[in-house]
Amino acid sequence: MKIRQVVKIVYVLFSKITKARPKAYCDRNFLQKEADFKKLKSSLVMKQKWVPYPDYDDRDGWNRFLGPYKNDYICRGEACLGYVWKVVKATDYTAYERSGDQSAMELPYGDNYEALLNLFLAELAEGKGRFTDQIINGVFHCCEMTTWALSAHLRLQKAKGYLPSHKEHVIDMGAGWMASLLSWIYYYLKPLFDNQNPLIAERLHMELKTRILNTYMNNDHFWWMAFDLTPRTRVNNWNPWCNFYVLQCFFLLENDRNRLAKAVYRTMTSVDRFINYTQGDGACAEGPTYWSCAAGKLYDYLRLLYDGTAGAISIFDNPVIRNMGEYIARSYVGNGWTVNFADASAKAIGDAELIFRYGKAVGSEVMTGHAADIRGISNRHPARHAASDRDIYRVLQSMLYREDFAKAVSSYKKAAYTWYPETEFCYITNKTGLFVAIKGGYNNESHNHNDVGTFSLYLNSIPVFIDVGVGTYTRKTFSNERYSIWTMQSDYHNLPMINGIPQCHGENYRAIDVAFNPERMCLSMNIGKAYPFYANVKKWNRVYTLHENSLRIEDSFSLSKLSGANKINFLTWGKVDISKPGTIVVDIQDQRVLLEYEEELFEPTIETVCIDDKQLSDVWGSQIYRVSLNALKQTSTGSYTYTITSAKSEI
Repeated sequence: MKIRQVVKIVYVLFSKITKARPKAYCDRNFLQKEADFKKLKSSLVMKQKWVPYPDYDDRDGWNRFLGPYKNDYICRGEACLGYVWKVVKATDYTAYERSGDQSAMELPYGDNYEALLNLFLAELAEGKGRFTDQIINGVFHCCEMTTWALSAHLRLQKAKGYLPSHKEHVIDMGAGWMASLLSWIYYYLKPLFDNQNPLIAERLHMELKTRILNTYMNNDHFWWMAFDLTPRTRVNNWNPWCNFYVLQCFFLLENDRNRLAKAVYRTMTSVDRFINYTQGDGACAEGPTYWSCAAGKLYDYLRLLYDGTAGAISIFDNPVIRNMGEYIARSYVGNGWTVNFADASAKAIGDAELIFRYGKAVGSEVMTGHAADIRGISNRHPARHAASDRDIYRVLQSMLYREDFAKAVSSYKKAAYTWYPETEFCYITNKTGLFVAIKGGYNNESHNHNDVGTFSLYLNSIPVFIDVGVGTYTRKTFSNERYSIWTMQSDYHNLPMINGIPQCHGENYRAIDVAFNPERMCLSMNIGKAYPFYANVKKWNRVYTLHENSLRIEDSFSLSKLSGANKINFLTWGKVDISKPGTIVVDIQDQRVLLEYEEELFEPTIETVCIDDKQLSDVWGSQIYRVSLNALKQTSTGSYTYTITSAKSEI
């Protein structure tokens, strides 16, 4: 019996005994049910006949395809004709191991990628061979690199450390970005390369086959593949992200039907694991910032699979796929602000073009209407945002759907509530401009923060009580030191410290008895189990109720022992005034909110939290404030009530 079969049997038995399968995991296997290997093999469109873009020599086709953006592409390419290709040094890689610095490697790597992308798009736009020599320089430079993977991801190597190993290859997002671009360059420019020297295209094809095609088919150890699931496996955005790039390379390079079918079916099996892990309600536990590379990348994968099989394999009509897409529209608050649980940023408009394409595929007016709504804010045409997206496929797809998107009509109206019963996210709003986002869940979600039971409140689309988000990623962010970072801790979320103790990390620390009543606009949950045993919590029921002009929060609790002081924390970036007993005033951008509390139970304090991380300061400025209601007396049972209302600002 193969080791893989043994692992699977042990996993199933353990799951039945412990009932501890991965959170949300459900053996749906939509793709494998849609097509078996025989159907897939017979449906494949061979020799790149699926490519929906003009041939290189079709100049009229490219002129129509690019329309008014043609000259922009050419100008950006011209700016790179004298580009000096940057060497990513050994110490640039090891900087991550030494200090946690990712940028030492990623900046020169990214500059090279951007230059090569701009040169390639310029050549497609112009079609005269003027950019070919410099493209060849870039291709040759890439082929000479030991790895295309990012330094932070070299932990996927079997070799220890973060110096690239010449003995093995890693498939990650960085390798995917580069391989995707190089595969399209091979597809379109091989004849031009051969006119100069056939060794150029031969070398490029060999590197792509060795680093991507063979590596994918001959290795199961990359965790994101999710072939060997265990009860503690979490399948996140890496899965559709990496599988999409692999699928793209196979479709562009492999012309043997049997080998191509084996590879495509392998990606389908892997991607099914991601869909299986995602809750049926479609919410992205990683937050809206990650939607583009989670559900958004799943859409890219499904679109490519659809095209590569002439539509024979499609699950776009599946409600789960639609739910996953609509999450990005329903999580948008307005004016560039979005709900940002976990490692997401509160400022994330989203890629309007991608949202439109996804919405059109699944027949969602919610998505197409939302895409049209944010078009004016998110309207960055592909010539300008391609490099930052690092995705040649999305550039080409944006141009392919350019005219359709231009006709899209703004039609999305924010729902009074959106309830994700499995992921336990809840958004509720009213006609006076209050929008509240609340989460239950558990403290081991992908990109997790210890934040069970927290909320964010917006007034007229302006955040008032906030989830600060996450700072710049370093090695520490994804190490066992993660929860020493203040942004990850529950005491820097809108949550209580019970007996002076914050929440703990782990899948067992979660909300229970979570229930939403849409008639009362009320969400209730017991968050007591999100705290460690030494917090001595028997229960802590938190109830959120949105009224016509206020949000009421009620905490009722029972403690087995009094071992510290209760403290109720609220984070804001507004100007705070606690001078009036019983009322805290928060002013922000011409909005005023009053937080009323029981003055006989609490003493309020303010802590200024200075922000020196640019990723956070770009959103919130140089500082935020933690307002704490400190319990004046400890009791083993009791209840607290806080009421948040909007008021006219006097700023």
